[in-house]
Amino acid sequence: MSSLKQLALVAEVETSREQKCAQQYQLAQKNVVDNRNKLQGLEEYRLNYLKMLQQKGQLGLEAKNMHQHHSFVGKLDKACEQQTQFLNQASLAAEERKRQWMTQQQKRKAIEHLIQSKKDLAKQKEDKQEQAMFDEVALQKFVRSQFHPY
Repeated sequence: MSSLKQLALVAEVETSREQKCAQQYQLAQKNVVDNRNKLQGLEEYRLNYLKMLQQKGQLGLEAKNMHQHHSFVGKLDKACEQQTQFLNQASLAAEERKRQWMTQQQKRKAIEHLIQSKKDLAKQKEDKQEQAMFDEVALQKFVRSQFHPY
């Protein structure tokens, strides 16, 4: 198998790997967006709950009920903290996937560049051979015209 055919196979494999890395990066980005949306939903729910609690407090709320509400707010705070951690982890994972994708893209481009270089060299060699053949034909024609001037 010629080296160009081997390189073409390598290029196909690297392209496939690049596409897989791109898909993994897209999934990681989606995960970041999903986690961000969950965090925003939790924060909005917490804020609305606090507003509702404040309104109930103005109308008069028993101490026992107030303690339960504050305990629930604490649980919401904990959930927001946990979701923030998930978001940070998802962001780090997405950055890693992006780095992997970019690295794989560089590999593919390097192989494609090598293939193009080999094609260019082969074309130059072919052009030189063709030129040598034309030169040989022209030389033979010239020599014949010198020895057989008719």
